[in-house]
Amino acid sequence: MKVGLLSESPADEAALRILLEALLGESVSVVQPPLRARGWPNVSQVLGPILWHLQFRTDAEALVVCVDADDSTVHEGDHGDPDAFHPKCRLCLLEMVIRKTRKRWKLPEGRRPLHTAVALAVPAVEGWYLAGRDPEVGEATWRADQAAGHHRYTRRDLKIRVYGTRRPTLEFETRRAQEEARRLAKDIALLETLFPVGFGYFARCVREWRREER
Repeated sequence: MKVGLLSESPADEAALRILLEALLGESVSVVQPPLRARGWPNVSQVLGPILWHLQFRTDAEALVVCVDADDSTVHEGDHGDPDAFHPKCRLCLLEMVIRKTRKRWKLPEGRRPLHTAVALAVPAVEGWYLAGRDPEVGEATWRADQAAGHHRYTRRDLKIRVYGTRRPTLEFETRRAQEEARRLAKDIALLETLFPVGFGYFARCVREWRREER
């Protein structure tokens, strides 16, 4: 399958490709978008132009987007439903960008709309990499602490637990991301259990692609 990947860093995209292949059960060929993103605000800014480019200028079949939640609201609901929109939920905000971008299109006859799937790493992608290794890490813990106004760990703590430093080189960060993604790909249900909103929603969207093609 030919897929465009959009995230906050190349290291995230390297891991995302492995996890996507585990969900699809097949290899993925990456179609490189014309723009790169660095950080949350930039992802939301370039998403529309990248979606348009992949749809009309490439033979890509899908676009996958992944961002960190950081300290934003992680709400439960159908993020693709405008009636369930939460203005502080990054999943909802990215889905809104996708909807608004598509409303401006008129696809050529016979051309399928690009599949899309959005993932939210709570509070950061390093939390995923610790799934099954650190029992303290997961959406439930983070959200409970967020509601209580204090956290048992921070995003900085997660980086140290995964990389041994707060500032890993991109090469080392990518290698560790791929190592943990390969481990998790063998038990993808673990991520869905520990991160049911951010990863679970993403997994459901990806699996829906197959049903849409029938």
